[in-house]
Amino acid sequence: MNKAELIAKIADDAGITKTQANEALDSFIEAVTKTLKGGGKVTLVGFGTFSVSKRAARNGRNPQTGAVIKIKAKKVARFKAGKELSSKL
Repeated sequence: MNKAELIAKIADDAGITKTQANEALDSFIEAVTKTLKGGGKVTLVGFGTFSVSKRAARNGRNPQTGAVIKIKAKKVARFKAGKELSSKL
């Protein structure tokens, strides 16, 4: 499912226009992004938790040449599914 299909599904289920559904989805994405950027986490009971994790710097290899390269440390977004979502899969 892509963003357009998700917007159409939200609009149909909630009985709102696609424009309103798009605004709601964009607002949700922006809120989660700002919270994660600030170092927080977003927990949706029954669905899951969005959080930030730190990856340490490490050495990798260039697959074409085999040369060792340094990969910088960085922060990555993580999602852990909640019990209710996991049980439905």
